[in-house]
Parts: sequence; structure tokens; C-alpha cells
Amino acid sequence: MSLIFYYFFMAIGLSMDAFSLAIIYGTNGIDKKKIILLSIIVGIFHFIMPNLGGYLSNKLLTNFSVYSDIIAGVVFTILGFEMIFSFKDEETKYELGGIIDIILFAIAVSIDSFSVGIALALNNQNLVLAGIIFSIISATFTFLGLMLGKLLSEKTGKISKILGIIILFILAINSFF
Repeated sequence: MSLIFYYFFMAIGLSMDAFSLAIIYGTNGIDKKKIILLSIIVGIFHFIMPNLGGYLSNKLLTNFSVYSDIIAGVVFTILGFEMIFSFKDEETKYELGGIIDIILFAIAVSIDSFSVGIALALNNQNLVLAGIIFSIISATFTFLGLMLGKLLSEKTGKISKILGIIILFILAINSFF
């Protein structure tokens, strides 16, 4: 039972970036179908990444966590610039349009689960149970973040989008350093 709590609190920590980024994207008026789809895909990635990390841990015993931070920083930067360019065009709002955008989002928020999977595998932890808990919590946090972002957008309009862009670049800088 204590192992479940251990994974649960770890999942909350891993899901906070999904929640933050989801708030940002929620400010762009994502429809309910995409909210559900994105939440499910983020959950799937949070299951796959730690298990993949555990599987590859024998081959990648070096400092992958450094590279995962750089990858996340690059993805956050790309997403930030996409939002800036779409923000300039007043008639179109930035949404997670295609599968590429959705996958970039899911990679950005779940790449840290990969390195956690490596650490868990090195300690002979149950990666499947961890992945299931990570998946459920991250999908829930993503859903809640998207809904909260949508609500904020309805209340504050453009200000929430500008704050979203700023937060994306802060997340990128934080990932790089």
C-alpha cells in the first residue's frame, strides 16, 4: 500500500507540468472532444515513457535526465513561438490542431517520466503499476488544466493568452537551466 502512495505522489509531481501547460492551451478555447483526446493521449504517454525508460535503462545508464530537460525546453520553446505567431493573427486562435501538436504536447509533459522510469528500473520497482498511476493522474491533471484554462479565457480574454505564452517561455528556460 505504501508503494501506491509513493507512486501517487510521484505522479502528482510528474503531472504538474501537464497541468500548467494544459491551462495555457485551455485559454485558446479547445473544444471538449480535443480536451478528452489530449487528456487520454497525455495519460498514455505517461504510461509508455516510464516503461520505455525502464526497458532501456540498461542501455542508457548515463545522464539522460540532462537530455530530457533540453528536449522539453526545445518543445516548450517551439510551442511558445507557435502561440506567438498564431496570436498575431487576430482571426485565428491557436489550438492543438493536428496529431503532431498533440504529440508534441504529450512529449513535452511526459519526457520526465522517461528518466523516472530509468530510476525506478534501477531500484527494481514495479513499472507497470507506476505507469498506470502516472497515466491516471496525468490524464486527470491535463483535463482539469484544460478546463480551468478554458474558464480563465472566458473570464480574462487576451490577458490569459499572453500569460500563457510567458509561462511557456519560463518553462522552457527552466528546462534548459
